[in-house]
Order: sequence, then structure tokens, then C-alpha cells
Amino acid sequence: MLRPRVPVNEKPTGEIIPTITTLGAVVPHESGQAPCGCQHHALAPIAPAASRPAVQVTPGTVIALVGGGTAVVLVVGAVLVSMLLAVAITGASVAVCAVVLRSLLASDAKRR
Repeated sequence: MLRPRVPVNEKPTGEIIPTITTLGAVVPHESGQAPCGCQHHALAPIAPAASRPAVQVTPGTVIALVGGGTAVVLVVGAVLVSMLLAVAITGASVAVCAVVLRSLLASDAKRR
């Protein structure tokens, strides 16, 4: 019930497409016609594909890639520099607070 079965479909030429079992083996179809001997079931040799790059690189695409890469580097650099600056400012303010508290505690101890 949970395993769908692919029905055998007929092509417009009258040939029947074989079904594929769950194990991946092809079940040959039974034809009532006599074999014609024309080798239409044999695989034709495949011509090798032309060796050319899949992506055509034009000067416009190179300029676009360089511009996009530069923009990404600038944005990431600005974010990193701003984070570093925030950490530096926070550290400096904590250091100033520590010095002020130390001096307040030291002056309070001298008064007693």
C-alpha cells in the first residue's frame, strides 16, 4: 500500500516501456511481435562533449566580480574594525572606572 507501482506505459510507436523493480533491475517487456532485427534497442555511441568552460567569462563579468568582492571585503572589514573599536572603548572605560574606584577606596582608608 505504501509502495507505489509505476504502470507500464505505451509509447506512441507501440513499444512498451519496461517497468523498474524496487531493486533497480529492469523487467523486460513481453511483445507479441516478431523481432525486426534493426537493432533499435542497442545503445548508440555517444559523441564526446566539446571541451569548453561551462561559464563564459567576459570583461563585464570580471569587473562585476572584482567590484562585488571589493564591496564584500570593505563591508566585512568595517564590521570587524567597529567590533574591535567597541571592545577597546569598553576596556578603556572599565580601566578608568577601576582607577577611580581604587582612588576612592584608598582615600577613604587614609581618612580613618
